[in-house]
Amino acid sequence: MRKGEATRERIIARAAEVFNVYGYAGTTVADIMQAVDLEKGGIYRHFASKEELALNAFDFAAARVRERFTTGIAGTANAVDTLVAFIGVFRGYAQRPPLKGGCPILNTAVEADDTHPVLRERARALVEEWRAMIRTIVMAGQTRGEVRPEVDPEQLALLFIATMEGAVMLSQLLRDSTPLYIAYDHLHQHLEAQVRAA
Repeated sequence: MRKGEATRERIIARAAEVFNVYGYAGTTVADIMQAVDLEKGGIYRHFASKEELALNAFDFAAARVRERFTTGIAGTANAVDTLVAFIGVFRGYAQRPPLKGGCPILNTAVEADDTHPVLRERARALVEEWRAMIRTIVMAGQTRGEVRPEVDPEQLALLFIATMEGAVMLSQLLRDSTPLYIAYDHLHQHLEAQVRAA
């Protein structure tokens, strides 16, 4: 990797954490300059605007989240075990969030809902990826006889995401990981009692 590319990647990685902690509106160019130890010109040599940097930073954060989920569910054969592993990734945020500041998807979705439609769309697209992933796991499990046929894949996907992201939000707000553990335990019990085929 050339020096310029390495510098660009370093700016993106550090800016991703700054944006995740302070939000798009709350982050100043001075904050980014301090985080990456560069002058304004050094940043704008690589990015045309704060918005361009923010979009690149979100994409970096989203890739970290995707990697966390891909690794978390790898090696599971049974659909229900894969779903347990999926919610386990969220539970893992309690000890090891994907970025400083917590879940970048939640943080971006909340902040950008009315203020930054492009960032909002990026966050929405990742949630749609999760929904599609869960639906696919459930339907494949139903085909193999691992998931009860009456389980609605879309409802389960929404339940998972709403419950676990809500728990992430409460854990961040309360500075207490208990909501994540309670949400995980509840969904795990639901999977064993209502989703796993007998």
